[in-house]
Amino acid sequence: MTVVAGVHGGEYTGMAALLRLVQALDHGPDAARLRGSLTVVPVLNQPAFWSRSAFVVPADGKNLNRCFPGDPAGSYTDVLAHELFEAFIRPADVLLDLHAGDLPEALEPFCLYEESPVEDRARELALVYGTGHVVRQSRAARTVGGSTSAAAADIGVPAITAEIGANGICDEASVAGHLQGVRNVLACLGMLPADVAVPAAPPVEHDGWAWLRTPVQGFWQALVGVGDQVRTGDQLGVVLGPWGDELHRVTAPTDGCPLFLTTSPAVLADGLLLGLARS
Repeated sequence: MTVVAGVHGGEYTGMAALLRLVQALDHGPDAARLRGSLTVVPVLNQPAFWSRSAFVVPADGKNLNRCFPGDPAGSYTDVLAHELFEAFIRPADVLLDLHAGDLPEALEPFCLYEESPVEDRARELALVYGTGHVVRQSRAARTVGGSTSAAAADIGVPAITAEIGANGICDEASVAGHLQGVRNVLACLGMLPADVAVPAAPPVEHDGWAWLRTPVQGFWQALVGVGDQVRTGDQLGVVLGPWGDELHRVTAPTDGCPLFLTTSPAVLADGLLLGLARS
């Protein structure tokens, strides 16, 4: 199994969880109990991490998680994605990619898996991870391409993206949630003794997304929070002009639950505002 974090430089909770996991495996009782092969990469996107860059790689302004499986003849991020894909994703029999809400992003914990011939295995791992929501993304309705989990699914590797934490804050509860989630998956795979933390209630499963963007630059004000339940037509927020005039009203295109949303008021045209998981 391969488990990575730090695809985005400001999503620290998964990185911290994997640093703890490495220490437990090196110096704790798990060292003698681990079965199988485990590859751990706590900070995959080093350039973005050191520059405290949200979402993109500073060298060319591209989002690494839109560039997999990469291109050896492309720009810096394309080449980086290619090298990482070949080194860590292609050889894996299972992939976990740990994320959180980046610096300007609130988030309700969730796991994501892709439609693929191996999706039953991926769904099993997503359900056991321990988040309150699980999203299945179909090939036909992928909101974006080029993610680690999509690239892995395309070559038959069961993969999940696990999201816990928000706004670039490395809080203890979110770090512990990721660490327990990884341990749950290791136990599910028989790689560690079964110490799965069973959630109080099964996760809510969602069939796909609506990712909502603004057509105009402006001052974004959300009127809902992550985890809220909304109905088709509900107003979710508004983008204002420089003097407070309404430029764009955001309404729900479907029943669902916002699982992440931009908390920064400053948004550019085509900027992502929120992700609405379909009910």
